[in-house]
Amino acid sequence: MTQPTTLVTGAAGFIGSHVADELLAKGHRVVGLDDLSGGFINNVPEGVTFVKGSITDHALVDQLFDTYRFDYVIHTAAYAAEGLSHFIRRYNYENNLIGTVNLINASVRLGTVKCFTFTSSMAVYGSNQVPMREDMTPMPEDPYGNAKYAAELDLAEAHEMFGLNFVIIRPHNVYGERQNTSDRYRNVIGIFMNKILRGEPMTVFGDGLQTRAFSYISDVAPIIASSIEREEAWGEIINVGADQPYSILEMANEVAYSMGVEPNIIHLEERYEVKHAFTSHEKVDRIFGDMRKNVPLTTGLEKMAKWVQEVGAREPSRFGEFEITRRLYDFWKEDTSVSKAA
Repeated sequence: MTQPTTLVTGAAGFIGSHVADELLAKGHRVVGLDDLSGGFINNVPEGVTFVKGSITDHALVDQLFDTYRFDYVIHTAAYAAEGLSHFIRRYNYENNLIGTVNLINASVRLGTVKCFTFTSSMAVYGSNQVPMREDMTPMPEDPYGNAKYAAELDLAEAHEMFGLNFVIIRPHNVYGERQNTSDRYRNVIGIFMNKILRGEPMTVFGDGLQTRAFSYISDVAPIIASSIEREEAWGEIINVGADQPYSILEMANEVAYSMGVEPNIIHLEERYEVKHAFTSHEKVDRIFGDMRKNVPLTTGLEKMAKWVQEVGAREPSRFGEFEITRRLYDFWKEDTSVSKAA
């Protein structure tokens, strides 16, 4: 049997690197593409053919498809800072929509891609739709969710027009080893753990009663990696993640416990975000029931905390250029570099 060749975008990032691990274990030849804007080269698993570059570079994307003649594509690369997306709208759409379209175009032109798996987001659902089910009408409430939903639609249209098989995975609130704990705009568990290492209080937006179901990486990456070859998943939109929602305050207390410290929490101004967000998993149980682990939050946090303590504290990042500063939250106002092209 010929060894399949699979492109993984975001292979130096959190989810992408774990997906690459899973594919290597399945015997795939893996080509990883990442611009290292949010990932780390030491995340890339040994055995991956790594290419530094951006999915927004359509010439590079086309060159890779011509060179490697991919059998499968798993697209995990994204800038998933949902709350920040209001203030970096052009950057958001270029990376999360146009970059995806570049990959879809190349897949259609090449004609050898058997399946394209797109890592979307539960941000497409919007608010007041819990538990979120795949048959609900998406109502995204921020540019990040808009971009993800638009990419989903474009992928479905590429299937109708050109026969490109696809799977859309909507993971949610994924955490675990290799997460970028220096990113101050996304991945709340990583932010909290990094603050604890730096001796800083955990910062909660508003009252902290927002609810999310936090999903350990081993509940997500194996399903994404298997989706390209599980034909009953082709053409499906699938929620993937944990079943049990927690409030941000509950989660903060669990993080403190996992890190071996007393909770130290301060409250910042409320930001514009969906209050309650967790999803239904009937479909993933039906298609991938043999793979679901449902790692408890306390167990996953313990594993991540051990890794974070080994890696050590990181200096929080600052986004390069805001495009809009109007109505910017006070806690981000220190980062007020504005794009001159805005």
